[in-house]
Amino acid sequence: MSGRRTIARGASVSGVGLHLGRPCRLSFEPAAPGAGIRFRRIDLPGAPETRAHVDSAELAERRTQLGQGDAALHTVEHVLAAVAGAGIDDVTIAMDGPEPPILDGSSRMFCDALHEAGLVEHGGEVEVLRLTRPVRLVDGQSIYEARPAEGLTLDVRIEFPHRLVGEQRGTWEVTPETFRRELSGARTFGFLHEVEGLRAKGLIQGASTENAVVLDSEGVVGTTLRWPDEFVRHKAMDCVGDLALSGMRVQAHITATRPSHRGTVLLVRALLAQARREDKVLGIEDIMKVLPHRYPFLLVDRVLELDEKRIVGIKNVTINEPFFQGHFPGHPIMPGVLIVEAMAQVGGMLLMGTVEDPDKKVVYFMSLDNVKFRKPVRPGDQLRFELEMKQVRGMICRMQGLAKVDGEVVCEADMAAMVRDR
Repeated sequence: MSGRRTIARGASVSGVGLHLGRPCRLSFEPAAPGAGIRFRRIDLPGAPETRAHVDSAELAERRTQLGQGDAALHTVEHVLAAVAGAGIDDVTIAMDGPEPPILDGSSRMFCDALHEAGLVEHGGEVEVLRLTRPVRLVDGQSIYEARPAEGLTLDVRIEFPHRLVGEQRGTWEVTPETFRRELSGARTFGFLHEVEGLRAKGLIQGASTENAVVLDSEGVVGTTLRWPDEFVRHKAMDCVGDLALSGMRVQAHITATRPSHRGTVLLVRALLAQARREDKVLGIEDIMKVLPHRYPFLLVDRVLELDEKRIVGIKNVTINEPFFQGHFPGHPIMPGVLIVEAMAQVGGMLLMGTVEDPDKKVVYFMSLDNVKFRKPVRPGDQLRFELEMKQVRGMICRMQGLAKVDGEVVCEADMAAMVRDR
């Protein structure tokens, strides 16, 4: 299916929660196009709803938690994995308790309930989180590397000092079919020597050998493994659930080494931050609507990042620049004053973004201080300008700028500018 998905009818499961140990009945309900994935606490006055989104996520221990206080939702990763794994975009998850039932410790029974409810396409545009460049995140021992891809592929690696676990690695191209067949049945796991300490913290109150793979020094207690690598499969399943907190279908190739719930939540925040920055990209047509400069003095090709106090712009330097005809012929070097001019134009884009009716205004630069040239800029280089607004008083602002080539600073300067009517 290419459109947004929900379920055709309701479905329910019941049981106790893993960490809080309290009983809960969970019901899946169809939702309108664009509603997203939402939890509803029907046991609380007013039945408050919480969107399954990273903005609501708390960095809790051993679980994924949404919200705080009495309305918080604990250990939502398995049910979210089932929803996202099935490619469902819109659904309401009603619960009469603070934590979904752990069931058998996997997401398989949630998947079964959703498929019994029936999956339907119901209109609306699917929201997709796509990457345009790699993202790397390190959180403690958890290391993530995400790069652009057409679908979602998970390459997961774990390491535990136990003879049945050790180092395990698996790679899965996540589709509704592969998720249900290869990942949904992988159960949560833990070690017997950790039980006393975790329960002292109020965790795993509902855990048992019926809903978790428990390992002692000899092997598995009270059950048998579904796969020899069930442990890494479960970690991949957890990643699918936590990635659902983006609120979109994620398209990326993600390598996760020793992933954790906290780490994956932070990864989702980083992926969304990149996507928001990419939304701010301004091409030459947008730049020409703001800056009055034209050839040969328009020296900004693109704006990559833009917010209230910071901007990143680029200038591609080619041998066809008119100034190379006379500036060091035979040894072409970009004039330093033009590097500063290009930096100032990027700064002008930042300043114009703070004023009303920018098409009726113009930026004049008032002063330059602490200008330093570190390396020559030659044809074929790409100049990356990073400017930060340090002070604003009325229509006058002070900025600090850097110019880089391949990550190395080639020029820096402090500058002041004012906005005036055209």
